[in-house]
Amino acid sequence: MQCYLPSKRLKNVLLSFLLILFPMGLAFAHGVTQGDQGYIQEISGMNIIPYMYLGAKHMVTGYDHLLFLLGVIFFLYRPSHIGIYVSLFALGHSATLLLGVLFDIPANAYLIDAIIGLSVVYKALDNMGAYQRWFGVQPNTKLATLIFGLFHGFGLATKIQAFEMSEVGLIPNLIAFNIGVEIGQLLALFAILILISIWRKHPRFYQHAYTSNTLLMCAGFMLIGFQLTGYVIGQS
Repeated sequence: MQCYLPSKRLKNVLLSFLLILFPMGLAFAHGVTQGDQGYIQEISGMNIIPYMYLGAKHMVTGYDHLLFLLGVIFFLYRPSHIGIYVSLFALGHSATLLLGVLFDIPANAYLIDAIIGLSVVYKALDNMGAYQRWFGVQPNTKLATLIFGLFHGFGLATKIQAFEMSEVGLIPNLIAFNIGVEIGQLLALFAILILISIWRKHPRFYQHAYTSNTLLMCAGFMLIGFQLTGYVIGQS
């Protein structure tokens, strides 16, 4: 009996698929878990360390954030360039997280999360050179990262707004939560950079980059579909 092993091309495609879906396996759902929600509602006063932990936990298990970050750094090699884009994302994420909660800005969480899914699709298409082929122009990638960072932060703000957080120590707790988010982002980014650096050493990295970003785009469309389905069900 002859045993047929997968071709190198198939194995590389599967490896790309696993790399794209790796962040999604870090969490069962996006947002704040039921246990964390109950904890937030029970405590009062300033709780800097607990809120920092919750913020870091959210980012490390936030597969939508990680997929977008993966798309952002996919073709970035210089640490200075990575720092610029990650800082722009953090700036947008921090601004809407704090302002959305403090000023109680209303928005539908499903629609905001659908836009977050759209950010993943947008970045995957950008990496594939789609906009240059379709429209003959290259969008401002830094501006896009900042704008989508605003939506990513607003997405979490819509969830926190639903909790009965104590007014005592609200601002310090939110700042601590946001610091935790940035710490979690750095930890997740470090892990992604290790994986993608190893992958870049493969001689066919660029050959399979298009396939990988196609899978990233599909993951984004899945996120959009899940959120729009939740929105429709919620409206019925």
